[in-house]
Amino acid sequence: MHPANVQTAARYAEQYQRALLNDVLPFWENHSLDRTHGGYFTCLDRSGQVYDTDKFIWLQNRQVWLFSMLYNRLEQRESWLKVAEHGAEFLSEHGRDPEGNWYFSLNQTGQPLIQPYNIFSDCFAAMAFSQYALASQDETAKVVALQAYGNVLRRKSNPKGQYDKSFPGTRSLKSLAVPMILANLTLEMDWLLEGDQLTNILKSTVAEVMTDFLDPDLGLMLEHVTPDGKKLDCYEGRLLNPGHGIEAMWFMMDIGDRLGDKALIQQAVDVTLNILEYAWDPEYGGIYYFMDRLGAPPQQLEWDQKLWWVHVETLVALLMGYRLTGNPKCWEWFETIHDYSWSRFADPEKGEWFGYLNRRGEVLLNLKGGKWKGCFHVPRALYLCWQQLELLK
Repeated sequence: MHPANVQTAARYAEQYQRALLNDVLPFWENHSLDRTHGGYFTCLDRSGQVYDTDKFIWLQNRQVWLFSMLYNRLEQRESWLKVAEHGAEFLSEHGRDPEGNWYFSLNQTGQPLIQPYNIFSDCFAAMAFSQYALASQDETAKVVALQAYGNVLRRKSNPKGQYDKSFPGTRSLKSLAVPMILANLTLEMDWLLEGDQLTNILKSTVAEVMTDFLDPDLGLMLEHVTPDGKKLDCYEGRLLNPGHGIEAMWFMMDIGDRLGDKALIQQAVDVTLNILEYAWDPEYGGIYYFMDRLGAPPQQLEWDQKLWWVHVETLVALLMGYRLTGNPKCWEWFETIHDYSWSRFADPEKGEWFGYLNRRGEVLLNLKGGKWKGCFHVPRALYLCWQQLELLK
């Protein structure tokens, strides 16, 4: 007997649907578009007022992706396509250097501020323009998407390239963020990829994530390992980022579902539950931002903060895990994380969600968007949770 009945799933589904369509999307539609220079403002205070006009490429592309994705998968609303087009045109003109590498940030008018040092600018550009090309049928957008995806494949073994500050050879490490985002990105690109490229890349990224980065003793995902997948006893080598680990696991579940790999799904569910048991704050509730594998003091001073994206990605993973395996622990944890998140991050008075809480669960920064928080994790999670819940009804 599953703990989630049809009525319960329907009630939750309505809550997530209503929050997405009537709260979060209108917040960004009403406040984020720069009508003068193009692109989006992401530095928005609690009420949606702009407090900084710099434009961060990750967040610009993520918003193009979000509205394009909803147009493609939910409803072909012309207003959503217009929002995506507003960002895509700005990025096409200003987002890349002459060699086609995506900058990290621009000023309001589109002049580059920070060099293209970060592979994730290219990742989110590929995601954005793939979905936008599908929505708009714009052939140029297809070219942009494939070029950005090619950048990612070219740079994945040396993500920062000439901008890497570390001394070569002494302590070489690779990051979980690269294969996990490549796995999700490749699913986004599937309609543009030829032959066996999709399956081959998915299988190689799954093998890397679940072999090299999974600590078999703890059942937890490590954030950094050596290039050949070995653990290192140093700050970076001991680092756990619970939100990253759980987000990676729902990517693995999604891939397992598409490939019919039940063992991968089960393994990803088990790791998700292990991470939650390890990273849940027993005193104040919520999931820690950073932890140390051996229990040493983390390097990150913000280690005990509670962040929006960590919790909403966990909601997605738990619902996906429950739908695919029926494990009652997934549903029990879902209700726990749901109650924590909706009572602290959601802001029914002013709209959208807060991003940063202190350890006690109190709002730490009175913002709805900034350098790292934009129109992405909250609306994506609301949409995905809604869809998972619909399948449980």
